[in-house]
Amino acid sequence: MKLLEGVKVVNLAVNLPGPAAARRLYELGARVIKVEPPGGDPMAGFNRKFYEDLNLGHDIQKLNLKSNEGMLRLEKELSDTDLLITANRPAALARLGLDWQSLTQKFPQLCQVAIVGYPPPMENEPGHDLTYQAKIGLVSPPHMPRTVVADMAGAEIAATEGLALMLAREKGRGSGYRSVPLSDAADFMAEPWKVGFSLPDGIVGGALPEYNLYETSAGWVAVAALEPHFRERLFTALGCSPQSVEELRPYFFARSAEEWESWARQRDIPVVAVQIT
Repeated sequence: MKLLEGVKVVNLAVNLPGPAAARRLYELGARVIKVEPPGGDPMAGFNRKFYEDLNLGHDIQKLNLKSNEGMLRLEKELSDTDLLITANRPAALARLGLDWQSLTQKFPQLCQVAIVGYPPPMENEPGHDLTYQAKIGLVSPPHMPRTVVADMAGAEIAATEGLALMLAREKGRGSGYRSVPLSDAADFMAEPWKVGFSLPDGIVGGALPEYNLYETSAGWVAVAALEPHFRERLFTALGCSPQSVEELRPYFFARSAEEWESWARQRDIPVVAVQIT
């Protein structure tokens, strides 16, 4: 069952967070109109496959919103739209007449989720995923991040905020606006690190022998026997009671990663071979 069947979403955002949020809503059944500038979405040039995945099933329209014709076409779409997703800086939206104050007067049924870089008073400052992660300590130079944490987390938050706005409207509270700062999304994802939970000496950061990475005779395994019943099952099957990670290393070096994964599957223990790319 498509839970959002009958819901119309217009997405003005390009690149990643906005389209990823729109994709989530599309997967739930919403109809998505993607409005791109005349030159298209830069993501199509960065990674064509990713662009196509993000926008699969969307009605893509190229409009010049700086022209009267383009704005008129957009306003026609917005007349029966439930949710608008934007990712321009607030000052840029205001210049186009797409700020919340202007939109809600013209389209009282419309809800808006505005993806921005930083919360006020920095909402018009530039930024990208790398700078959001670097600012809060998630980057370890010279290594680049393995994924775009702030963008993907921001997309999920934007989809959630959009759903909450539409639910509130259906409960008679009127349409609404929510801002989603990507820096806040990065901060949210960094919370386990900031409180010490995932630090090197933290519970899931490397302190426990039952929750760690181990080199094998061929490859590595990830061992995640964190719950007491998994830990007891693991140690009983291995025939040991290690007090440290170092005590457990020789055990796993006796077989290959694939063999350990098969061994663990038979015993219902969360151990998998690490896919190294």
